[in-house]
Amino acid sequence: MSEWDWGRPEELSERMDAFLVRSATCDKLEELARPPLDRAALRELGVTGVEFAAWKSRHPAALASDVVPLRTPDAVTAPGRVYRVDGEALFAALDICEPLPFADGSVDWVYAEHLVEHVSLSDGTGWLAEVRRILAPGGVLRVTTPDLATYVDGYRTGGAFFSRHRGRMRAAGLGPPMPSRRAFMFNQLFYLYGHRWLYDFEELAYALSTAGFPAEDVRRCAFREGARPDVADLDRVLRNDESMYVEVVKKDT
Repeated sequence: MSEWDWGRPEELSERMDAFLVRSATCDKLEELARPPLDRAALRELGVTGVEFAAWKSRHPAALASDVVPLRTPDAVTAPGRVYRVDGEALFAALDICEPLPFADGSVDWVYAEHLVEHVSLSDGTGWLAEVRRILAPGGVLRVTTPDLATYVDGYRTGGAFFSRHRGRMRAAGLGPPMPSRRAFMFNQLFYLYGHRWLYDFEELAYALSTAGFPAEDVRRCAFREGARPDVADLDRVLRNDESMYVEVVKKDT
């Protein structure tokens, strides 16, 4: 493959896909449960909620999940099944474009950081509807995603946001330094990393209301602040400056 070039989104997508597959490894997989997964089965496993787009969650009662399966040298996680990974964390390979293998009202919270922008609006809305289905009454959904408004402001004002973002990507070791051109910094949000649909608060509130959550219940939160501190604490500092944090609590009806 040719030398890294920020101006070639398809090539970078191939690199990122290969990086994810190489990273999704562990030493031991122990299958614990198969679908359908109801509330009782999840509680028996010690699971109260699901963290999407994670191979391992920091939450002690989480089921981590990702579309990329985990693998050992001689085994790979099958879709929808729950595994104990390396004797501790729980994981299930899940595709958010497909129905989730959980019963209605089976979890108390769902968390997803920088996930919904990787699928189309229709697939994202379908996933949000599935999340609403599996949440118990009073359950909390917390979604974080790049804030389109922040990028628009960065482009228009030429402020410090883009330079901070370039520095963060460099510190993460993701390729050579990004170009400093404002147009590049704006375009990379759309065309790199496999992004499919970008959101501001109004657009995300629309998707949530289309999925069945009342628009008036959708609220914007601060970093690591929300209805459930244990869930809000999953926010990562690495993405703080570009992210929007949005929550909704499922009503009893």
